[in-house]
Amino acid sequence: MAAEKPSSKGQAWFCTTGLPSDIVIEVEDMTFHLHKFPLMSKSRKLHQLITEQETQRNDQQEPEEERDEIEEILCQISLLDFPGGSETFEMAAKFCYGVKVDLNSSIIAPLRCAGEFLEMTEEYSEDNLISKTERFFSHSVLKSLKESIKALKSCERVMALAESLGITERCIDSIASRASSADPALFGWPVSEAANENIKSSSNQALWNGIESAVRRKGGGARSNNADSWFEDLAFLSLPLFKRLILAMKVRDLNPEIVESCLMYYAKKHIPGISRLNRKPSSSSSSIASEGGQREVLETIVSNLPLHQSSRSSTATRFLFGLLRTANILNAAEECRFTLEKKIGLQLEQATLDDLLIPSYSYLNETLYDVDCLERILGHFLDGLQEEGNAGEIEAGEDGGGSNVRSPTLMLVGKLIDGYLAEIASDANLKPDRFHNLAISLPEQARLFDDGLYRAVDVYLKAHPWISEAEREKICGVMDCQKLTLEACTHAAQNERLPLRAVVQVLFFEQLQLRHAIAGTLIAAEADPARPSMLRRREEEAEAEAEAGEEVEAGAMQEGGSNTWRAAVRENQVLRLDMDSMRTRVHQLERECSTMKKVIDKIDKEGPRGNNGGWRGSLTRRFGCKFKTQVCDSHEQTVVNARKGRQQQQHPHQQ
Repeated sequence: MAAEKPSSKGQAWFCTTGLPSDIVIEVEDMTFHLHKFPLMSKSRKLHQLITEQETQRNDQQEPEEERDEIEEILCQISLLDFPGGSETFEMAAKFCYGVKVDLNSSIIAPLRCAGEFLEMTEEYSEDNLISKTERFFSHSVLKSLKESIKALKSCERVMALAESLGITERCIDSIASRASSADPALFGWPVSEAANENIKSSSNQALWNGIESAVRRKGGGARSNNADSWFEDLAFLSLPLFKRLILAMKVRDLNPEIVESCLMYYAKKHIPGISRLNRKPSSSSSSIASEGGQREVLETIVSNLPLHQSSRSSTATRFLFGLLRTANILNAAEECRFTLEKKIGLQLEQATLDDLLIPSYSYLNETLYDVDCLERILGHFLDGLQEEGNAGEIEAGEDGGGSNVRSPTLMLVGKLIDGYLAEIASDANLKPDRFHNLAISLPEQARLFDDGLYRAVDVYLKAHPWISEAEREKICGVMDCQKLTLEACTHAAQNERLPLRAVVQVLFFEQLQLRHAIAGTLIAAEADPARPSMLRRREEEAEAEAEAGEEVEAGAMQEGGSNTWRAAVRENQVLRLDMDSMRTRVHQLERECSTMKKVIDKIDKEGPRGNNGGWRGSLTRRFGCKFKTQVCDSHEQTVVNARKGRQQQQHPHQQ
């Protein structure tokens, strides 16, 4: 029915009905050659424009003009600012000619506005364009989440008229209401760093007796795909419409995870380079090329992120770090960066070491990585942990329980910070004070062992051989030698980079660990009911010897044998020698500790006066107590052999 052919004025559109055109309508760069009657029968506005033009032409025509030749006079109308442009007018014109128009969500808003512009009401003509589009909009578009998003996207072309007709508001209300009734578990986290994650999630489906259920086959994968496409459709909205939609979602108290997912998808679509795995900007992000536009999108995303209610996912934390790096590059507002740092701090335990390595984008920072930023994030983490601890203490006080339990979250962050310290320790521009302050920022409960901290100290001393002795001792002071494992102590005792005082401390505490290990072994042996302690054994042996002595004495008096009595006396002497050698071993250990204390006193006298008293006082407070000597069972085999020899001498006739 219609054909297009080029002309000198853009493009021309003809209606091939077999009748010559009697009206020309110009819309943008398109010229439509149409007929008056179909248009006038559906559109009041076109009827008025055509009638006015014919009246003016009749008034200007001279009465004495000869009409020998009948000339066709065309009516020309120019429709400026037509809603939806030439494409929408083409569909409206087809509707006037009775051609069936396939309505869909992408054209419903412009076509509804075109009907309003052309005054194609039900009063003027039955079953007109306005009523037809309204029915489709209400019955098909607003009852679907995805279709409502598409219709909202189409409103951008006719924003002024769509606002006045309430189309935009109705689409936003429909999206917010239907999103609020959706189950967040069906969506999953949208910001995937690799395509394999989608494959894994789709393959991990519930099985019933080894057979995938029909419900899961029909709906499981489709739901995930629909969720992803829903977020993707939302990401194509313009920033003003997206702002209004997020505000409507918050007013309805939408699930924070869904709001966060919408924001993340939109940011990933419009801000290139957030993910480290995909630095190339996508084709869809070409609409925002300027830094100002990206900064506006970033600040909008961050200002609408839920602060305290988060999915606490490691992927979400990684994405927040990507937003923070981008905010530093784009020089976003201080409030924007503060919000990101605080939100990251509240879920720092979900981060990885790669996330913490934020490059320094400012010329004011001498270090390779932004240590100041990490200190602020760590401060937010400790503040949040303190608030949780206070709340836990209140609950524990009500329940009558204690609160001296190590926090798994704190220990995860402690391990993370130790790895970060080891990573930045090789930076030649990292000052000793910066390293020291960051290392001691965490409480003592954050580390069960200080091996990771020792590794960072060793890397720092190796990369900074020029620092003074006082600074080296200050750096080594961040670790507690009591919390080093045996492997770390062995390495530290042979480490030439450590100052002498640190090496002596390591050796001293290693000896203390050995003494505690010996004492713990004996205590465990005494506590074990299946294995009697040496003291108990020797008490039993003493009683047995006393009884044997009485029997021997009685036998000697009766039989007059003195050899057996001498053997019993020799056995008692052997036991006495075993106990004396054990006391000698314990005294040797005490002399070793005393020698090490003298060495430490000598170092204090030779060292600076400022650090002497404090360091000596700390050692005295920690290790000034004396340990009770314990009996070691190293000569147990000697006692057993002696007992066997005694029995053989007492009962030679049994052999």
